[in-house]
Amino acid sequence: MTAEVIHPLRSDARDNRARILDAARTVFGEEGLGAPMREVARRAGIGPATLYRHFPAKRDLLTETFAEQRRVCRTAVRDALADPDPWHGFRTVIEQICELHAHSRGFADAFMAAFPEVMDFAADREQSLRAVAELARRAREAGRLRPDFVVDDLVLVLMAHRGLQDTPRDARVAASRRYAAYVIEAFRAPGAVTPPPPGGAPRGCPHSYDTTVSP
Repeated sequence: MTAEVIHPLRSDARDNRARILDAARTVFGEEGLGAPMREVARRAGIGPATLYRHFPAKRDLLTETFAEQRRVCRTAVRDALADPDPWHGFRTVIEQICELHAHSRGFADAFMAAFPEVMDFAADREQSLRAVAELARRAREAGRLRPDFVVDDLVLVLMAHRGLQDTPRDARVAASRRYAAYVIEAFRAPGAVTPPPPGGAPRGCPHSYDTTVSP
């Protein structure tokens, strides 16, 4: 009898945890890390007490919510360092970090350590920046990266990239890819010829203008 009672309770707990994490990814992804825990509970369809039973502190919830993005970021860094072409590795890691940030306002905030509740994410950021510094050294020695590049340039790029968060989601992702392509081109050593960034101005971007010149 005891086993019959305990099993459904454990199943309910698993279901509640899954609903909480799904809701947290949506809430923090759309609204950023400033979104209140009560909004996560509301979206998950549970009471605050249930939420805090699973995640006693907001920091605990954020760590679990963005576990997959952190894994993807670490994999991107590892693969970039293993790439035999340092310029390709350098370019790819910037593209993938921008892509992750474009898909989630909350992860972008966490990665940039904008909130004290997520200081654990600072280790991910430092690992990424160390990888970029190493890739930059290799790419510079290969003559592919402009000689005056410093890692702080990438930090400035990511800070500016957060300005895209006010753009509608579909347009934001497209704008992020184009932004990353322009940034990478700016970092390239003088003299290299590359194709232009993909696509035109993303539809729905509030700063898209018609630049057609009338005859």
